[in-house]
Amino acid sequence: MAWLGLMIGNSRLHFVGVEGGKGVEYWRGEHGQGPEDLPRRWRSLPLFFASVVPTQTQFWASYGQEITLADLPLRGMYGTLGSDRALAAYGAAQDYGTPVLIIDGGTALTFTALTPGPTLAGGAILPGLGLQLHSLAQQTGALPAVALPDALPPRWSRSTPEAIQSGILYTVLAGVEDFITHWRASHPQASVILTGGDGPWLHHHLKGDRHRYHSPQLVLDGLIHLIHRTGMI
Repeated sequence: MAWLGLMIGNSRLHFVGVEGGKGVEYWRGEHGQGPEDLPRRWRSLPLFFASVVPTQTQFWASYGQEITLADLPLRGMYGTLGSDRALAAYGAAQDYGTPVLIIDGGTALTFTALTPGPTLAGGAILPGLGLQLHSLAQQTGALPAVALPDALPPRWSRSTPEAIQSGILYTVLAGVEDFITHWRASHPQASVILTGGDGPWLHHHLKGDRHRYHSPQLVLDGLIHLIHRTGMI
């Protein structure tokens, strides 16, 4: 049976069209779009969605079934855990096994660790790369907003934009490596999964690791696993 999945993130809508238990078409939308903006092929199909934006949750609840933490077979969850992190964790457990560490480079940069069960071991949250690169422009009188560069800037930069990029990017990479090292001290063979909009950039610039993977649609793939493994459709 075909159906439509939606993850409502802080910045965008993330859709997947599902047929035969597999995602066959992925695309993004903007907050403010509605069912009438969907591709005709998927417009009238059953919709399952999860959300981290309350106003968007209320809107889309009129058109589909909301997936909440109560629907997820994960141990150790707490009430304020984001459904995006929970779905990514569930998807990672299904695709890569446990223990596993998920690093999601979205609007927020999050770390979510799982042990067998699957059981939530815990995690951490900090502002994502985009938020950090723009925050100084919003909170100072003269510093500019800068973009995420494809290549790392000189560590000892000689212009203000590059100095901002250097300070943020080298610090974030060092911090991410430290989280990975700390997790691997207890779980040496654990897979590390990178996802989110900045996932490709992080995957490219982190140290090489044969147990590290990039899974761009991990949250939506977790939603697909959940819907079919729990018999919701």
